[in-house]
Amino acid sequence: MTTLFENPPVDGAALALKPSLAGMSRPELMAALAEAGVPANQAKMRAAQLWNWTYARGATDFMALTNIAKSLRVELDARFTLARPEIAAEQISEDGTRKWLLRLAPSHPAERPPEIETVYIPEPDRGTLCISSQVGCTLNCSFCHTGTQRLVRNLTAAEIVGQILVARDRVGDWPDADGPTDRHGIPESERKITNIVLMGMGEPLYNFENVKAAVGLATDADALSFSKRRLTLSTSGVVPMMHRAGEEMGVMLAISLHAVRDDLRDELVPINRKYPLKELLAACRAYPGLSNARRMTFEYVMLKGVNDSVAEAKELVRLLKGIPSKINLIPFNPWPGTAYECSDWAQIERFADVVNRAGYASPIRTPRGRDIMAACGQLKSASEKLRASARRGEAAIDAAV
Repeated sequence: MTTLFENPPVDGAALALKPSLAGMSRPELMAALAEAGVPANQAKMRAAQLWNWTYARGATDFMALTNIAKSLRVELDARFTLARPEIAAEQISEDGTRKWLLRLAPSHPAERPPEIETVYIPEPDRGTLCISSQVGCTLNCSFCHTGTQRLVRNLTAAEIVGQILVARDRVGDWPDADGPTDRHGIPESERKITNIVLMGMGEPLYNFENVKAAVGLATDADALSFSKRRLTLSTSGVVPMMHRAGEEMGVMLAISLHAVRDDLRDELVPINRKYPLKELLAACRAYPGLSNARRMTFEYVMLKGVNDSVAEAKELVRLLKGIPSKINLIPFNPWPGTAYECSDWAQIERFADVVNRAGYASPIRTPRGRDIMAACGQLKSASEKLRASARRGEAAIDAAV
């Protein structure tokens, strides 16, 4: 494991509170330009220029925007930034996985800057970026480290997109970028980040509108230009929002299943008490665009003596009958204080054999980044839920502004 650097915490008052244009939508950019005094008849052209510099070229400094008049660049610099979330710490695993602890800008000087984690998983011909949608989580899944951290707040669309921008900066995924000095694990392919998974901290469907806006920007051909087929949203089963996700975002889902009986899933994934397996699987069958070419993914963490029997493998096959799907078997990744253990490898293979013989693609996910606590289910930041007194203080500040 290599820790490249750590930046110590700072007070919110020490961070610039100028809004960042990096992460804004087109309408938001137009509004920002109007605030900067750009005439209405120039706003569309200027917005297109900013859009290209920000999302196609990865600009971080207004002075680099050479096709924009210097007077406007100075005005933009006085009012806004192109800043991304700050990297508070960066770690590189022995297998090349990179984890960034990202410090977000506070909404006002009295707020302690919240933090999230983002993970980059490189392979020889591709790179997957695992991004977060919330600071903390409300789901309390018993096998997940993030679930031990209470929800602080939802991320904004700009903060979700900002994780992609940070990652592209750090791995050199912009045109003509040099990339980092330490290139351990980074693929030689032209694009270093090819896939995005919303599988980090939080439940994306509990932050629907911000996630939708971020997905729109990530898949915009004139912006970050990721194919919707290469963007996957993971959900623990927020059934009422699943159909909307298919219709309005057009991405495929990965369902955190992990059990084949309601009583066990109630314990492992407590949202099951609200949306039990029958309702969840019905929503999966009705998902827009589902086909053999666009399959649902089911995530199944392998917990020793809990959910890994051959009988449960057979029941899994029965439950998913008729759903075009792929089943990812995930060896449990331990974290401090957990009561669970990873299933023995031989048992995982027995489980996989049952699923494979039933005709399902059932890869066993190779654990990545375990040595830096970057593997599935291990993410957690030190951010804390705001106390009532702090929230009252925020309200007073907001009222005074």
